[in-house]
Amino acid sequence: MTSSAPHQSVFLRELRLATAHNLVTRAGGGETRLPTDTPTQYLQALIDGLCALSLRDPLTGLANRRHFRAVIEREIDRVARSGDAALLLMLDIDHFKQINDEHGHIAGDMVLQSVARTLTQGIRPMDTLARYGGEEFAIVLPVCPEHFGYLVAERLRQAIESTPIHISPGQSLNVTVSIGGVYALQWIRSTAQLWTERADRQLYLAKSAGRNCVRLEAPPDSTVSAEEKSLLFSPLQPVPFEENGSENNTAPDVNTDAASQVITPLR
Repeated sequence: MTSSAPHQSVFLRELRLATAHNLVTRAGGGETRLPTDTPTQYLQALIDGLCALSLRDPLTGLANRRHFRAVIEREIDRVARSGDAALLLMLDIDHFKQINDEHGHIAGDMVLQSVARTLTQGIRPMDTLARYGGEEFAIVLPVCPEHFGYLVAERLRQAIESTPIHISPGQSLNVTVSIGGVYALQWIRSTAQLWTERADRQLYLAKSAGRNCVRLEAPPDSTVSAEEKSLLFSPLQPVPFEENGSENNTAPDVNTDAASQVITPLR
């Protein structure tokens, strides 16, 4: 008697491919067309589409928390090497639970989508906006000078406050957000967790101050001279050897004052 297991296995693989195909095409509003010239091209396009979906929030289309954490890690590395200012903003929709309780979860979803659109329109293409969780959003703004950060945050707050959200025929809502923000530590390699914890602290202060306001932590003063940068990023020099093969233990001349100033912030 011939076993049907191989046929069943083939069927399951085809079913999964069809499901993946539907996910990718529906995510593109039904307009996504996967190449069918060869099976390899089709599968590669399908894999690329699924990878993109795994980094996106399905409700708002924004980056999800997983993607955003990777962006934060890259930005921390860039700031530590370049010294450019980078700002992290955390935003929370005020009284969102009350909106869900009074108007229902469908209206809550419409509020989230509207806030996402307003935020997207108010930032630069180089910035990264994510739905961080629930009614909370997060934005990384690379190369953001100190005087520019508060202006951006306040402009976003005002834009959301002044945008009516139509939740049903003849009914609309206006919502507000609380915003907390901190700058990345320049010339210091921090972590995504520490950066977000500092931003969460400022968000908490904004909510404690009555909501619908902005709280930004003052950027740390971490000025580094050109000499210190060269000490921080220059490659290690090989230890010279004497002609008889023994190691030369003579200490080279080093500006210990500059070196200690570089080492101290990195601890």
